[in-house]
Amino acid sequence: MVETKRLNIRHVTTYSYDQPVHYALQQLRLTPRTGPGQTVLEWQTTITGGAKQVSFDDHFVNHTDLVKVDAGATQVEIVSEGVVEVEDKAGVIGKHRGYSPLWLFQGESAQTKPGSQIRALAQKVEANRGTMDDIALLHHLSAEIAEQVSYTIGSTDSDTRAEDALVAGQGVCQDHAHIMIAAARLLGFPARYVSGYLLMDDQLDQDATHAWCEVHTKSLGWIGFDVSNQISPDDRYVRIAVGRDYRDCAPILGIRQGDGTENMQVALQVQQ
Repeated sequence: MVETKRLNIRHVTTYSYDQPVHYALQQLRLTPRTGPGQTVLEWQTTITGGAKQVSFDDHFVNHTDLVKVDAGATQVEIVSEGVVEVEDKAGVIGKHRGYSPLWLFQGESAQTKPGSQIRALAQKVEANRGTMDDIALLHHLSAEIAEQVSYTIGSTDSDTRAEDALVAGQGVCQDHAHIMIAAARLLGFPARYVSGYLLMDDQLDQDATHAWCEVHTKSLGWIGFDVSNQISPDDRYVRIAVGRDYRDCAPILGIRQGDGTENMQVALQVQQ
């Protein structure tokens, strides 16, 4: 019998505006997918201060909601919550599925375009190719990135490019994922970004979702690598969305018309 965990997740995002909103749209990718290693048992997203206009699966098969903010709103609250059953598959997702061809994950994207530092990193790892199989080589790449880029909260933002984080020598999970994606592509592997939730051993309250990457190998298909924690995702991880980089699967992206400033707060709990 396969052992599984049931994870209860509650993700609250609150936007506050110092002036009433004239017009705003938000694109949500907050709903986990049922697939290899995880089954969504129940899930709902409720919005206060706005309304869903349409829901669909995008070209990466990410569930997407488009939300129109109520005219005159000064606060919008998005609550996404549910229960997901997860099993430990050692990060193996398997064969490629979906509407997007595999080659799409081999090209450069805005946040993963390699510079001289990432190319040097890939060349250093490439030197071990004759003594390692693909899986070992990718774990070696992950370890090299973790050694060169320390996990430092607040050192980067959502627009930071992989090359810049590697040069700076510090970043967060998003940067670790982007660097590995860029280097893996240089080594000839399709690679993609994953946004998701992580059950943390010593922390209930979190202030952000987690991120890691998946690399496609000929032997096992897609395999996950969490550079920040130096592990392939297990039964503590819940996949939400995938894409070429962060921009393809950001939890919330929006556009807004009008003056004034916006403040965002996130409260996230993942528990068994």
